[in-house]
Amino acid sequence: PLKRIVVLSDMQIPYHDKRALRGVIDFIGKYQPDEIHSVGDEVDFPQISRWTRGTAGEYKGDLQAHCDTFGRSFAQPLRKVYAGPVHFERSNHMDRPLTYVRTRAPGLMGLKALEVPSLLNFERYGITWHEEPYEIAPGWLLAHGDEGGASRAPGGTALALARKWGYSVVCGHTHKLGIQHEHMAVNSKLTRERFGFEVGNLMELRSAKYLKAGHANWQQGFGILYVEKNRVTPAPVFIRPNGSFVVEGKTYGLPAA
Repeated sequence: PLKRIVVLSDMQIPYHDKRALRGVIDFIGKYQPDEIHSVGDEVDFPQISRWTRGTAGEYKGDLQAHCDTFGRSFAQPLRKVYAGPVHFERSNHMDRPLTYVRTRAPGLMGLKALEVPSLLNFERYGITWHEEPYEIAPGWLLAHGDEGGASRAPGGTALALARKWGYSVVCGHTHKLGIQHEHMAVNSKLTRERFGFEVGNLMELRSAKYLKAGHANWQQGFGILYVEKNRVTPAPVFIRPNGSFVVEGKTYGLPAA
């Protein structure tokens, strides 16, 4: 009766943490959750970012290589160990191909081959693509996290969206891992229960060259939602610097002895 949903965080391939991602995929193979959902930013697409416009990075010609890395590093290994439902949410980095075409080559608008599901072979890998925030569990929406203002505190961005939308929210975008919540009661009776859950990141911190002195309040990890009828319990999973993490009393992510 207990449904287990794994919520993956921002990978930003090819800037992902290879060890952490391998550990999470190995965990999924052993854990076999009922569903997998990803909050977005699976691929970075730096070549077509506004930050690289007019620089050498825009002319590297390695966009296909990054798409191939997505398949080789994530989709193919995942599908070798897990056959269940996989859902992806739109995000600011995954918006980049369409934004680039719309602003730089509008005559190519409408070509399916230039849309993210085609670029990354979602049909081949059985990935369901969502253009808008969607209900992941009773009373819970999954969003990327860029739909509102950003909070410095882990969980704060998600809770602000929860207040705005009237749902509990699980999201990414901030690269932070944490939960904030509001429980309202009157006459000793619970009248409202609302959570904001941010699921961290799976990025290699050293790859974020834009961070001054490599400083950031980021936490590597992912999330799990336990669903029992209409009751949803969120659980953050912190990934240690050595790539290991603990779920339900078992340690994962460590190399074989």
